[in-house]
Amino acid sequence: MTTSTPRPRLIATDLDGTLLGPGGAVSPRTATTLAAAEEAGIQVVFVTGRPPRWMRQLSGHIGGHGVAICSNGGAIVDVRRGELLESFPLRPADALAVVRALREALPGTAFAFEYPGGFAREPEYTVVMWESDKEHPVAPAEELLADGQVGGLFKVLAKHPDLGPDAFLARAREAAGDLAEITRSSPIALLEISARGVTKASTLASWCREQGIDRSEVVAFGDMPNDLEMLAWAGRSYAVANAHPEVLAAVARHTVSNEQDGVAAVIETLF
Repeated sequence: MTTSTPRPRLIATDLDGTLLGPGGAVSPRTATTLAAAEEAGIQVVFVTGRPPRWMRQLSGHIGGHGVAICSNGGAIVDVRRGELLESFPLRPADALAVVRALREALPGTAFAFEYPGGFAREPEYTVVMWESDKEHPVAPAEELLADGQVGGLFKVLAKHPDLGPDAFLARAREAAGDLAEITRSSPIALLEISARGVTKASTLASWCREQGIDRSEVVAFGDMPNDLEMLAWAGRSYAVANAHPEVLAAVARHTVSNEQDGVAAVIETLF
């Protein structure tokens, strides 16, 4: 006799490289599948490294609750209303300690900041189109942190001009891993730094407690090192085929790539 796997109560999915296809789009198949899951009473929560300001274009796919977990757990946001519901900020003093530690250990590192008011950066932190399309404060990190311009930090960003992405992460954790959570999700040497104990997993767990949802009732999807804690926490987890080798090695269940609607392919089996 065969038994079917019970349907979960919550689907937690990363966005870029996982749910979204090339160009950051939600495919018609994925959109239909997400809507069907919500209609069936399964809550779908986007759990992303993206800051809140990058979420508006996805509001049509976010489900009835309207909520996303952004900035690697640094913020819980009502996307439709543009409202910050809860945040787990990195204190300026701790951010400054991280900046100093990384400057000393890894010369050439440049910093930027995501906070409720937007985005700020150092002059040496080169900006690409997807990072900030609006005017923003530009000054040395110590100055930005000292004068309160970047209060309520969702996360600190750090770039290095020469190191490879994985080497940069490993060396940064050696230098400052006791001060903050340091991870990465970009193909370039770009680190994402949150307050100690703040990860996608910690904030998702907090959200689930409020909803009365046990971790065994959660299915999670991801592709990069910043997803590892969430994938380990959830009752059932999947790595997409295009995931980072560390993620593929850590997660027992795999699905097809994001370009092949890997998340949708699994969700369709839940009905």
